[in-house]
Amino acid sequence: MARVYGNWERLVRATLNREQLRNAGQGHERTPSGIAGAIPPSLGRSTNIDAILQAADEIQDEDPNVARILCEQAYSMAQNLDPNSDGRGVLQFKTGLMSVIKQKLAAKRDGARIDRHRDVERLWEFYQLYKRRHRVDDIQREEQKWRESGSFTANFGELKSLEMKKVFATLRALVEVMEALSKDAAPDGVGPLIKEELRRIKTSDATLSGELMPYNIVPLEAPSSINPIAVFPEVRGAISAIRYTEHFPRLPSSFEISGQRDADMFDLLEYVFGFQKDNIRNQRENVIMMIANTQTRLGIPSEANPKIDEKAITEVFMKVLDNYIRWCKYLRIRLAWNSLEAINRDRKCFLVSLYFLIWGEAANIRFLPECICYIFHNVAKELDFILDHQEANPAASCIGENGSVSFLDQIICPIYETMAAEAARNLDGKAAHSAWRNYDDFNEYFWSPACFELSWPLRRESRFLFKPKKRKRTGKSTFVEHRTFLHLYRSFHRLWIFLILTLQGLTIIAFNQGKINLNTFKAVLSVAPTFAIMDFVESCLDAVLMFGAYTTARAMAISRLVIRFFWCGLSSVLVTYLYIKVLQERNDRGSNSFRIYLLILGVYAGLRFFLAMLLKFPACHRLSEMSDQSFFQFFKWIYQERYYVGRGLFEGTSDYLRYVLFWLVIFLCKFTFAYFLQIKPLVKPTNIILDLPTLEYSWHDFVSKNNNNVLTVASLWAPVVAIYLMDIHIWYTLLSALVGGVMGARARLGEIRSPEMVHKRFESFPEAFVKNLVSPQTKRMPFDRQSSQVSQDMNKAFAALFSPFWNEIIKSLREEDYISNREMDLLSMPSNTGSLRLVQWPLFLLSSKILLAIDLALDCKDTQADLWNRVCRDEYMAYAVQECFYSVEKILHSLVEGEGKLWVERIFREINNSILEGSLVITLSLQKLPLVVSRFTALTGLLIRNETPEQAKGAAKAVYELYEVVTHDLLSSDLREALDTWNILARARNEGRLFSRIVWPKDPEIKEQVKRLHLLLIVKESAANIPKNLEARRRLEFFTNSLFMDMPSAKPVSEMLPFSVFTPYYSETVLYSYSDLRHENEDGISTLFYLQKIFPDEWDNFLERIGRGESTGDADLQESSRDSLELRFWASYRGQTLARTVRGMMYYRRALMLQSYLEKRSFGENDYSQANIPSPQGFELSRESRAQADLKFTYVISCQIYGQQKQRKLAEATDIALLLQRNEALRVAYIHVEESGAADAKNSKEFYSKLVKADVNGKDQEIYSIKLPGDPKLGEGKPENQNHAIIFTRGEAIQTIDMNQDNYLEEAMKMRNLLEEFRANHGLRPPTILGVREHVFTGSVSSLAWFMSNQETSFVTLGQRVLAYPLKVRMHYGHPDVFDRIFHISRGGISKASRVINISEDIYAGFNSTLRQGNITHHEYIQVGKGRDVGLNQIALFEGKVAGGNGEQVLSRDVYRLGQLFDFFRMLSFFFTTVGYYVCTMMTVLTVYVFLYGRAYLAFSGVDRGITKEAKLSGNTALDAVLNAQFLVQIGVFTAVPMVMGFILELGLLQAVFSFITMQLQLCSVFFTFSLGTRTHYFGRTILHGGAKYKATGRGFVVRHIRFAENYRLYSRSHFVKALEVALLLIVYIAYGYTEGGAVSFILLTLSSWFLVISWLFAPYIFNPSGFEWQKTVEDFDDWTGWLLYKGGVGVKGDNSWESWWDEEQMHIQTLRGRILETILSLRFFIFQYGIVYKLHLTGKSTSLAIYGFSWVVLVGIVMMFKIFSFSPKKSTNFQLVMRFSQGIISLGLVTALSLVIALSDLSITDLFASILAFVPTGWAILSLAIAWRRIVWWLGLWDSVREFARMYDAAMGMIIFTPIAILSWFPFVSTFQSRLLFNQAFSRGLEISIILAGNKANVEL
Repeated sequence: MARVYGNWERLVRATLNREQLRNAGQGHERTPSGIAGAIPPSLGRSTNIDAILQAADEIQDEDPNVARILCEQAYSMAQNLDPNSDGRGVLQFKTGLMSVIKQKLAAKRDGARIDRHRDVERLWEFYQLYKRRHRVDDIQREEQKWRESGSFTANFGELKSLEMKKVFATLRALVEVMEALSKDAAPDGVGPLIKEELRRIKTSDATLSGELMPYNIVPLEAPSSINPIAVFPEVRGAISAIRYTEHFPRLPSSFEISGQRDADMFDLLEYVFGFQKDNIRNQRENVIMMIANTQTRLGIPSEANPKIDEKAITEVFMKVLDNYIRWCKYLRIRLAWNSLEAINRDRKCFLVSLYFLIWGEAANIRFLPECICYIFHNVAKELDFILDHQEANPAASCIGENGSVSFLDQIICPIYETMAAEAARNLDGKAAHSAWRNYDDFNEYFWSPACFELSWPLRRESRFLFKPKKRKRTGKSTFVEHRTFLHLYRSFHRLWIFLILTLQGLTIIAFNQGKINLNTFKAVLSVAPTFAIMDFVESCLDAVLMFGAYTTARAMAISRLVIRFFWCGLSSVLVTYLYIKVLQERNDRGSNSFRIYLLILGVYAGLRFFLAMLLKFPACHRLSEMSDQSFFQFFKWIYQERYYVGRGLFEGTSDYLRYVLFWLVIFLCKFTFAYFLQIKPLVKPTNIILDLPTLEYSWHDFVSKNNNNVLTVASLWAPVVAIYLMDIHIWYTLLSALVGGVMGARARLGEIRSPEMVHKRFESFPEAFVKNLVSPQTKRMPFDRQSSQVSQDMNKAFAALFSPFWNEIIKSLREEDYISNREMDLLSMPSNTGSLRLVQWPLFLLSSKILLAIDLALDCKDTQADLWNRVCRDEYMAYAVQECFYSVEKILHSLVEGEGKLWVERIFREINNSILEGSLVITLSLQKLPLVVSRFTALTGLLIRNETPEQAKGAAKAVYELYEVVTHDLLSSDLREALDTWNILARARNEGRLFSRIVWPKDPEIKEQVKRLHLLLIVKESAANIPKNLEARRRLEFFTNSLFMDMPSAKPVSEMLPFSVFTPYYSETVLYSYSDLRHENEDGISTLFYLQKIFPDEWDNFLERIGRGESTGDADLQESSRDSLELRFWASYRGQTLARTVRGMMYYRRALMLQSYLEKRSFGENDYSQANIPSPQGFELSRESRAQADLKFTYVISCQIYGQQKQRKLAEATDIALLLQRNEALRVAYIHVEESGAADAKNSKEFYSKLVKADVNGKDQEIYSIKLPGDPKLGEGKPENQNHAIIFTRGEAIQTIDMNQDNYLEEAMKMRNLLEEFRANHGLRPPTILGVREHVFTGSVSSLAWFMSNQETSFVTLGQRVLAYPLKVRMHYGHPDVFDRIFHISRGGISKASRVINISEDIYAGFNSTLRQGNITHHEYIQVGKGRDVGLNQIALFEGKVAGGNGEQVLSRDVYRLGQLFDFFRMLSFFFTTVGYYVCTMMTVLTVYVFLYGRAYLAFSGVDRGITKEAKLSGNTALDAVLNAQFLVQIGVFTAVPMVMGFILELGLLQAVFSFITMQLQLCSVFFTFSLGTRTHYFGRTILHGGAKYKATGRGFVVRHIRFAENYRLYSRSHFVKALEVALLLIVYIAYGYTEGGAVSFILLTLSSWFLVISWLFAPYIFNPSGFEWQKTVEDFDDWTGWLLYKGGVGVKGDNSWESWWDEEQMHIQTLRGRILETILSLRFFIFQYGIVYKLHLTGKSTSLAIYGFSWVVLVGIVMMFKIFSFSPKKSTNFQLVMRFSQGIISLGLVTALSLVIALSDLSITDLFASILAFVPTGWAILSLAIAWRRIVWWLGLWDSVREFARMYDAAMGMIIFTPIAILSWFPFVSTFQSRLLFNQAFSRGLEISIILAGNKANVEL
């Protein structure tokens, strides 16, 4: 046993040493934690063991004996908590800790025996010594004075704050251990002293007891000397507003108040309702911050005891409880209070606090906002009852059976358990939506007064809490998401009815030759029956698609369905009957039917129009809302169903008229185009075809006889109708691009788009910056009065305010390595706060200007005025000359003394007089200026160095030489003689005193001027290309351009709206590890090598920043832990990593700190203490600025599985901890899972929402831990991840940021302007979501990334600009929109989470916001960076995910309600910018199918030849128009139109044309055509079968070659199969079709289709790096054949086996409905065989049905022979011999028979190929049917045969695709051309992609 313990101790020591080495090598000042870093969660949650062990580590070197005492106490505490070591990791922890204690005992040098009875004395002595050493008592006295004064002292404890935190942490641990040991101490020893010390600490020592108590932002539990936020008057006032008063019910004496604070309202709520303590702490801080921030907007309290205004309390109250008030009004129930005037401010605070506590503990029920309203309604009534009594008692609803009070257990858990049971029924998203209740179903239960049957306390047997049983549905609420395309008609029936009616009307007019007469009018009135019937169809769909909710839906909703069904049915019958009567009596002029018909139509149309006007037209809407007439309400209810959401979906009249005009223009264009180019040209051919005699069919015809060739007409009209239905989207795209461009130009976008424009307009930047981005508080700061007398005072003031911000921006660019040190010097701007009288501009504007001015002076032959006019032509040259003159004067004045100063004054006095007199060219010899400049440059070159005796002598000599040159060379002869004869000067010169010594510059202002003047004189090259980096240029151009755009004025930081940034994270890359960067792909390319080549200038700047030379290698950086860490961050900041996102978002805090610091908010003073603008230096160390920033900004990352990552010791957990240490304001929320430990427990796991930050030792410090009712992941992962952590956010706004985003300091400075938009006027309603522009930063990686970047940029700028205004239908499309936090958290959150239906969770936030009367705007003066997918596979997965999400949206209730409740024109905008976009995309592809199958029908039937000869159809105008429109959509022309408009607007016309041509040359049309197929496939399949799910696309750098098999797996079913089907149709058309124009006509008609085939088949290989390299092609073929032939088995993934992949591809067909639909769709393939067999030479002109039957006999024979040849028995060798002999005989017989048939019959070689063309589609159809009815085929024993046939088909398809690739791979130039094609953008920036792809690193010096 001793040996075991010895081995264990060695293992522990080795682990600790390794841990210390690892931590020490990370380079971020992390303290080695030893055993303290391995506390099991079960021990660490309820004790301070971790802190005690950390303190032991800290004092180990000071006193090992005391460290041993602390470790032993920690062991005792662990033993008391878990004596049996049942918890996870407890036994290992105890054993390790015991080993550490033994090591400490063994390390005792004197070998004396330890007397543990004296431990408490040693501890007491060390405690006293430690306090004296660190001056703890002195610090506490200073802190007390500081608190009593209520104002801050300058930089009190600033630099030592972290050190003092560690001291207090150690003291706190010592106190805790002393308290434990003192219980057993002798009464006559130190025991009484310790007890007295403990009593003193608890009563008065706030610092020691509370400094390290975990807190989030405001230290409420105990004061902090480090964080002054609690001293802010508004925070103190908010704390006093919730303080407990004598009017409240008394709390029992046993109730403990946590921390060192007074009792408050939250303590009462905790006692009464049993809320969790950490929920109480969390929401206490939330409410205090909300009240404090609201108060700051009304005015900061100035009295000694600050009070919050009643108005602030009321504002918070009304905003938080707005949804509850609306809910009560909707249900017509009384509020929980009588009236607003009847409740005082305390009651308001109570109710607000209560609501937030309910919300904070509601977990998944937060997705049910009206359920929370119901809970709040009842709990508030209980609270009201309790507040009316003197004694506080627990609420009856929260008391459990055992007498415990728990809101979570009694209220939340029952609802959660029901929701969890329902969620389990969705079978991980595979079950139908109609089979289970989702979040919306649960929430909508509370939209009816029937919800009160749930009672209070909750009645467990109520219908709401009924848990589902097997095979029995619980019933939906008000909507059922049946999976069907019919939802498109149901949700947007007004659109389809409008289009069909218009088509019908236009067609009727066209067939009447455009004549408008009575007969035409009567014919046009046929639209009325069509309308009635289509309306009836919609009512039928309403009734049918509600199946599944009839038992649970409201009776009123069912009644409406029934009434509408009968009403629409009867009206359709009546209108149709009347119209038939009108037709029958058409020629009877005395008929009354027509009059009756018109009367009924008039009344019906008038009623519909009247209701539509009242409900949809803004001016009439309020009238309809005010009307209470039951008769009117009935019709209104029939016309439009009433929901809790969706009421009041109308805009202001001006907004309404704008988007109506927008759509009227579109209608005018569309219907003009449709009538003249689509409908009218088809009239004559249609009439001819209908009038043709019976045509001769070349096949056995079933349906076309005696029906006027209807199928022929249908095949002609079908593609026209298909394009007619979708081309409205084309017109929308064109007009939106035009409108968006005009709006962008009006917004002044793109005014500054080049470095030259930045240079030219820089002079106007300070004023624009101050106007928009500087708060009035900063503008009021006084300036130096000396400068206020000059004419440039205002410009100087603007420049002084602008320079700190500009310099910080330039500094951030340098930190990000976009610019070099030299560029930073040239771009930086002087402070402009000195005595120099003119504005000092950055040197990059003035570089080389002095030298150019000297050249002008040398060439000057004219007067001074002419010279100055020439200089002033370049305004910056004039600035440079003036600054140089004044700087020289000031510097010389500061350098010299005595006679020298007199000389300087005389010289400048003479020069100034000459300037005034205009005689400068006479006074000075301008030809000598270069000599003077050279002398002065030599002087400044010395002065910029540090002073030494040698430097001082050299400077004095340089001044004297300057004196000589000026006096004897520069000045005129008269002035020279006057100076030479000047007695004072002559005497000093003769005595050697003149300039014998100088005063070395010490004043910072003078030193800055010397350095600047030196650079001004020596920089000779032009700075036109500064900065060189394109990204730095882009950022500066956009920022400076935005200064001139309209934006709200900035408020002071103290008055701005507070906000949070919120980022969900799962398991993506946090920080690239060094091994990740060095890991090489199959081409030998590492990520680091790739980054060095793609960002060469940034790599050089990085090496310069860390002090390394350009020749530094990777191995050199690895030697230094600091440099190695910097390298990891440098690489991570260029990828799509969490580290990049965190850095970007923390710029918000940095910007706020700078802005707050410059505003200099003071406490207890009314004016500024400084006369000049404060220097921004050190703003990051200012406690006041940090506190102010923390009060306004919070950043929470929701790292869902961070706890699991820590337990598994994954690299991601370490990296997240590193980010926490580097960013003190960063918070990480995660879900902690803990085993309950009880054997008989119902749930074996407990779930907690935790929030952590980094503590003083760099370790995670738990701030809050809130228990959840169960597993929070009931729905989609991302929204559930957001929901659990949103309770930790703060403020009134919340910005949702994905983890592939970035931010910039200059943009962060505009955030407070953006937040002011919430208070701006944007229509009828204030904004609830602020849309923000995005910049896609991944566009330079490859041509694909560029396409994607341009497409995305066009949508997030121009597209969303038009959606927000004038269309008013912008939704939330992801990130980085800014939400009104209070509005959304009280209405269900910032996303929806129901499984599968809410797969695109983000957009539902926009739907929800709009339905709940929100307003979504878009703003482009601020931008946020975003990464996008850069490889074709990544892009396809992303587009598939989005398309699948849109397919699910079609089924959703949100889209249905918006489609129903928007007015008609706004509904059009909504449709064509959401699901309608994908519908039109699908229609574009379907048009190809409709056209080609129509042509195939004409070709197979033989009709085309006859009708072409008779009707002359070839090349008709309608078909040309249709196919041209389809082709332009297909190749992405209309996708590119907004893109090109964006280019023109922001880059200029020439650059736009160049970019567009470049994109075309890089085959962007192939990419867009391929994307068309991706979207169509996933959108259609999702609606048909479901299966939409989140697809992780990966966010790495894609430069690797994708294997052929991988591409085949991904695109086989979505693109390849469909492309080959289109190719078959084209072959059939060219083989059997008839075109009068021959081949040319065929090519023109089918060009778009062939382009589609080629794009869909070969795009994955065209855009595949090294796709045509011969060696790769060979490897791909081997890999593909191995995958194809591998049999697979249990556990084998589809990536490794064709069989496993094939099985996975069929998983989407799950339901009977899906099988039937697949069967119907598969039947189309049988037309090939049916048509071709009648075209064979063998069959002649026979049309007998027997021929088709015989073809099936031949097909069966072929299948049987295939089975014989593929049969390979394994059991008997003899049987194998027989089989081989039989196969040989059959082969010979088959060849002989085939030869005889060809020779003796009409069968030709062409017929053989035609037979293959016939049987291949039939075989595919049989395969598809077999897959659809898999179980039947399996039961018949044919499944193995089906699988082999399928393998053969995939092998054939693969060979068809692979063969061209292999042929092209033979030619090396193809691979070179492809690389140039893919990576052209990278080439333009100096990339060496050929080296990267080849892996030829030997040719490159790293």
